[in-house]
Amino acid sequence: MLLIESRRATRTTGDGGLVLLADQDRSRWDHGLIAEGQAIVRRCLRRSQPGPYQIQAAINAVHSDAPSAAATDWGQILQLYDQLVMIAPGPVVALNRAVRSPRSKGPGAALTLVDRLDLHDYYLFHAIRADLLRRQGRDGEAALAYEAAIARAGNAAERDFLERRLGEVTGPASPP
Repeated sequence: MLLIESRRATRTTGDGGLVLLADQDRSRWDHGLIAEGQAIVRRCLRRSQPGPYQIQAAINAVHSDAPSAAATDWGQILQLYDQLVMIAPGPVVALNRAVRSPRSKGPGAALTLVDRLDLHDYYLFHAIRADLLRRQGRDGEAALAYEAAIARAGNAAERDFLERRLGEVTGPASPP
């Protein structure tokens, strides 16, 4: 929780819009909370009995170690997700693991993994599919997936973010 809290000030824009982890200003993260959280993660992992919460904390610790999204140790994150899938299997964990796959194997490989999941009522499933399709240049399919995500999004900030992404693949809206 400390590692997630450390990013609070950068997770939204001044007007409440969502900011993706990759786009957050890491210099504004609370480095005191990061140090405290990482120390707790290290103590837990030294016990050699990692549970799902410890592995999730370790994933956040890897993110907080990197000075930029590009410098993130995606291989280590993928290994941690592999461990998490083993001890706490489920479709959302598999979805989160699949999101990390494009870093090493490309968006096509990740889309293959995502499309195997039965999460059609979960807005992030559709948002992730849309992003993977967009990254492959499959804008028409991406637009449909963004629309499905928008229809299932839980709040206005999520819908606004997804609508902006939809606009990126469809172009500016026509005047009425």
